[in-house]
Amino acid sequence: MNNKIIPFLLLSVVLLISACGKDTGGGEESASAENNESETFTYESENGPVEVPADPERVVVLSSFAGNVMSLDVNLVGVDSWAKMNPRWDEELKDVEEVSAESLEKIIELDPDLIIGLASTKNIDKLKEIAPTVTYTYGELDYLTQHEEIGKLLNKEEEAKQWVEDFKTRTNEAGEKIKAEIGEDATVSVIEKFDKQFYVYGNNWGRGTEILYQAMDLKMPEKVKETALEPGYYTISAEVLPEYAGDHVVLSTSQDGDNSFQETDTYQNIPAVKNDQVYEVNLHEFYFNDPLTLEYQLKFFKDAFLGNE
Repeated sequence: MNNKIIPFLLLSVVLLISACGKDTGGGEESASAENNESETFTYESENGPVEVPADPERVVVLSSFAGNVMSLDVNLVGVDSWAKMNPRWDEELKDVEEVSAESLEKIIELDPDLIIGLASTKNIDKLKEIAPTVTYTYGELDYLTQHEEIGKLLNKEEEAKQWVEDFKTRTNEAGEKIKAEIGEDATVSVIEKFDKQFYVYGNNWGRGTEILYQAMDLKMPEKVKETALEPGYYTISAEVLPEYAGDHVVLSTSQDGDNSFQETDTYQNIPAVKNDQVYEVNLHEFYFNDPLTLEYQLKFFKDAFLGNE
């Protein structure tokens, strides 16, 4: 045989084997895996359309929404420091990295397929170079619509809507019972002691405010309404706590913070304190308004106001 023909025959055999391999089950699986990896859809974010994965598997959340993602059974690989500080999520987040918008190298190493943050998140343009990035303006959507929107982003809109409808029903029922128990005109304050500051909250700033004031329609003191309702929160001093305390007070504190104010006469003489109508919570557990936290808050309020019925 002509020596010049042999290389061409060998090349033909290699190409034939390669072509046959593509027709086998293994070849179909490879093609299928490639198709799955490339499956995306266009999500209409508040900043315009973003091409996102149809089945995200490595999500980084940089603020506020870790509980929304977890509640929809979507895998997290990175979360913000506040999510990591929630003791109720220790088990769920034990293998999830703590990241911030400034730890870009760490985020790159996590190889996310989706990044979620707030409109105020830093380095958004750089984050977009790492993975599809979607941000939300805090308070632009109400807390339940926000969850539905994240459900839409994660391609789990139906699951999100079902939870929202069920939660509305349960909070409304609980609210009616609580109003019957404490009185229609009874007021409730949400006060937080964080670091050296005191804050009172309106109706949309986490800490259970959405449930108490929106879902249950409980009343806030006039002083709180005047100062905190529009901005969402208002900073006060320890000396004026009695002016902002309602008939009932949800007091959010850090377990390892300085809570010596509770021993002062100013605090001890607040009617809600005297009447044993202060309900103390861990601020790290009550901070957000995602479904996991909302479920915990609802149970807490039912126990606090109604007892173990």
